[in-house]
Amino acid sequence: MVDHNKKVVLGFFEAVSERRLADLPRFMAPNVVDHNKIIHGEADEPGAAFEGLRQQLVAFEPLTVQVDELIGEGDQVVARVTQRGVHGGTHPRMPGPTGRSFENEAIWIFTLTEGRITEIRAVSDRLGLFLQLGWEWPGAE
Repeated sequence: MVDHNKKVVLGFFEAVSERRLADLPRFMAPNVVDHNKIIHGEADEPGAAFEGLRQQLVAFEPLTVQVDELIGEGDQVVARVTQRGVHGGTHPRMPGPTGRSFENEAIWIFTLTEGRITEIRAVSDRLGLFLQLGWEWPGAE
């Protein structure tokens, strides 16, 4: 089961990096919950992760996720990744496109049920992201 779950997570990241949104239901359950607040205010409700990922891909072209390490146990897989992209598109909760690129590390924790991702939690270097893209830190005057 753990090896299969790792393959699902790898497939998920490949689909995101290759912008294959139509393939995401192969890897994510329809009621997947993404607890990761990538920017601010994403819905933390079943199925909202699909729209959240679509918005990220609109904002960042390209956006790639390189899997550096995978660890699996039971129904969970942890991925240490390097994310790279260019802020060239709009997003409802981001500053206007800067045209600047970024590279940062993140840790994603996935819970899988019956071979598909049902929960996502992630932490990333947001300060580094904001600095590289030239964004103001939230709440800064």
